[in-house]
Formats: sequence, structure tokens, C-alpha cells
Amino acid sequence: MFNAYKFKFYHPLLLLVFPLIGTLLSPQVNWTWFDYLVMGGLLLSLGIGAHFILKRFNKSAKKWTYLFALILVFMLIWAELAVGIFGSPLAGS
Repeated sequence: MFNAYKFKFYHPLLLLVFPLIGTLLSPQVNWTWFDYLVMGGLLLSLGIGAHFILKRFNKSAKKWTYLFALILVFMLIWAELAVGIFGSPLAGS
């Protein structure tokens, strides 16, 4: 009768609570609504991508390789937007 826990692709959006608390409690964290929107889009993309990979691929080696690649791309985009490791026009401060 009980349903097993199902992964929801939007659960990574709960991570936005941490910068929200930081913004409310400290003047050092100064996120705007656009920062939340961009990070929400990135986290949502990560969640949807991970959900797709976990459902689509059955072989463990392929699944973990694609998940690793997805997380690596997410982290590179995050670092570029935060501090500009590649020096693109999208770089943060």
C-alpha cells in the first residue's frame, strides 16, 4: 500500500535554501533574484539530467560515466558564472 520513495527531479532546487538563508542573515551574501533564477535553472537541469540518466541507462559503468560527466559540466558552468575561470563574457566577479 505504501509507495516507495521516488526521486523527484526538482529536489535539487531545495539547495537554494542555503543562499537564501545567507542572504537574509549576512550582508556578504548578496544574491539578486536573477542569481536565484540562474542557479535554479542550473539545478533543475542537473536534476532532470540525472533523472533521465538514471532511468535511461541500465549498465552501471555507462550510468556512472554519464552522471560524472553531467556533474562535471554543471560544476564547470557554476564556476564560470561565479568567478570566471575561462574568462568568457558570462564570467562573474
